Amino acid sequence: MSKLFQRDEGGAQVVEYALVIAVISILLIIALQPLANGTALSDLVDLVRTCLGGVECG
Repeated sequence: MSKLFQRDEGGAQVVEYALVIAVISILLIIALQPLANGTALSDLVDLVRTCLGGVECG
């Protein structure tokens, strides 16, 4: 039975993919953070928030 557990590496791949996605997400957040201070990006975020809130947007 212990041989079955030693051969099964499917869960390890899922953990590795999750770690890669987490690192890429953190890097994107750090890289895009200076853009968040601009008014154009904050206006876009406000527009998306309004549209997703069910209010008619334009």
